[in-house]
Amino acid sequence: MLINAAIVVVTVVAMEAIANLVHRYVMHGPGWGWHKSHHEETEGIFEKNDLYAVVFTVFAVALFAVGGAVWAPLFWIAVGITIYGFLYFVVHDGLVHRRWPFRHNPKHPYLKRLVQAHRLHHATHGRDGAVSFGFLYARPVAELREELRRSAQFERETTERSRT
Repeated sequence: MLINAAIVVVTVVAMEAIANLVHRYVMHGPGWGWHKSHHEETEGIFEKNDLYAVVFTVFAVALFAVGGAVWAPLFWIAVGITIYGFLYFVVHDGLVHRRWPFRHNPKHPYLKRLVQAHRLHHATHGRDGAVSFGFLYARPVAELREELRRSAQFERETTERSRT
């Protein structure tokens, strides 16, 4: 049982790294068509970006099935992915984006940093130049602000060079 618990914990931690990479290189890359809705005002409960949750859920369900029938560690990996998905739902959709019917202003420094970091992520318009791609971990806000400032400065310099 200890090995299974370790698999779950390692999977939850690994999912933050995987989610960060997927967010940066897929959602802000070739998958922007779905993710764009998350960076725009939307009407209603759902946005096109929620299709990513469906894809990840199907993947986890497949791992549950294969893990239950063929190789048990895959089952526990699926448990870790599911726990990460639940944490994402609570923290990102609920706390950060307030997609729930109630509001909570976090007092805890960790939660405040997550909210501030994700607001900085949304400070850019479009898919380029964004910072902070994680969902449950965020670098210090001062570092993110500096990175955002450098990115904006680079954009301005690149635009000026292309005009000449």
